[in-house]
This record gives sequence, structure tokens and C-alpha cells, in this order.
Amino acid sequence: MKKIVFIINPISGIGQKKKVEKAIGRWDARNEFDIEIFYTQRAGHAPELSEKALKNGADIIVAVGGDGSINEVSQPLIGTDVVLGIIPAGSGNGLATFLKISKNVKKALEIIHKGNVKRIDTVMINETPFVSIAGVGFDALVAKRFSEFPFRGFWSYLHIVLKEYIQYKPKKYRLIIDGINYSRRALFVSMANSNQFGYNTTIAPDASIYDGLIDICIVRKVAWYKAFMLGPYLLQNRIDKSKYVEIIQGKEIYILRKRNKVVNIDGEAVKLKKNLKVNIVPQSLNLLVP
Repeated sequence: MKKIVFIINPISGIGQKKKVEKAIGRWDARNEFDIEIFYTQRAGHAPELSEKALKNGADIIVAVGGDGSINEVSQPLIGTDVVLGIIPAGSGNGLATFLKISKNVKKALEIIHKGNVKRIDTVMINETPFVSIAGVGFDALVAKRFSEFPFRGFWSYLHIVLKEYIQYKPKKYRLIIDGINYSRRALFVSMANSNQFGYNTTIAPDASIYDGLIDICIVRKVAWYKAFMLGPYLLQNRIDKSKYVEIIQGKEIYILRKRNKVVNIDGEAVKLKKNLKVNIVPQSLNLLVP
């Protein structure tokens, strides 16, 4: 009997977690697994719970939450044979949307039961791993404001974007991508392993968690009265067609900044040193996929 541990973030997203334990109790396959359920109690608790589950012989560890929860639960599993499962219960659910994992708990449990495991790439930014997307600039500021906002969900996210966009001044970045130098003034620079931020907003249409490459998305600022023009590109999976967006693929990226401001790491605002090293870690995480 395989041991499966569910790690639930009770405060991420918009309250779906209350349904999860009940759904596990009604799960048709529950008698096929040795099941344990844990709730995170504070920031940074999920990696500790995941590490403990790993040491206690878990075969599958399931992150119940958003992209930030997936990031934290996955950290101890990178480079091991233990398998990560996902039940999307966050606000944007970018990675789950990219993977086509349903937000319906019963359907997400069916994916876990089916047991289709694939080895995927992860990425390191300085000493911090991420699974989906990291970025500097405006998207990192939005992630910081979102973490401070009293309400979750799409409308809160949109409110922050609209409020901050007009006054935000693009920053100049020096990028070294696989040894080639680039100098760009950008609204933000995203390093994409999967293709989207969440809420079905696709920033890197060709990104793949299996190709051993990072898609570096450099986005210039558009005048506020033209910004609405980017919306259809983001929502229709064709942002790469915009003249305001440049995408370069690489395996190792250095980002040289003037200040050590926050970085968006899988939807969470994290303060790192001003100079960043980003590199792909190919086929380093076992993941349950549809």
C-alpha cells in the first residue's frame, strides 16, 4: 500500500480547502492508500511538512493550494524519486491550468489515482527553486501587493494591476543568456518553465516543463491607454506576437539589477540579492499529470 500525504494550505486561494478533506473521505480509492493529511500553520511550514513526509517514507506528497504552495511542497522532492501531486486550490492556479489539472477536487483525485508520473524540469534562481515562473519588475511588485491585500481572487489581482500600472517606471536590466549579453528596459522580465501566471494569462506560449529550456519573456511598458490591447494576446495564448514582447530561450541566465528588490517566485514575493543566476535543472521532479 502506497503512502500518500496531503499538505493543505488553509489560507491560500478563496476557501476551497474546506472541501478537500471531505472529498478525500469519500474518495473511491482511499482504501488503496495509507493516507495522512496535514495543514500548514504558518509561512514556510509546507517545506518542513514535505521534508518530514519524505523522511517518513511517503511515496506521493500532494500540494493542496496555489502555485506558492506547490513550490514549497516540491522543494524537498527535487532530485528524489518521491512523486508530487497537485490539487489546485489557489487563486490563479497557473501551473495546474498549464498541466490541465482540474480545480474540481474529485477530478484532481482521479489524476492522482491514475498514477501517470512524468519527470519534469525545475529551475533554480540563486538558491531558491521554482517549478512554474519567476520574474522581476512589475510582476514581482504585483505579487508583493497581492500578498498584502486582504482579499484573494482575480478581481483583487486586477485591482492591483490597474492601480500600480500607471505610475510604475520600467527598469533597465542587463541579461546574460547562455553567454550572450542583452541590455533591455522592461516593465518586467519573466523566466518561464510553464506557460502562464494564472487566471489563464499566458506569458510564454511555447514554454514546456519537459524541454530543458527556460523561456525568458521581456515585456516593454505600453502607454496605459493602449495597455488593454495586450489583454487579448495574454488570454489567447499569443503574447509572443506582440511587438512589445521579446522571448528568448536559454539554459542559464544572469540578471544584473541595480537593487535587490523582490522577485516573483511561483506567485510569491521573495527578496533576493540584486544579481540573480537562473538555471534549468532538467528532469528533476516526479509529477502526477493527466
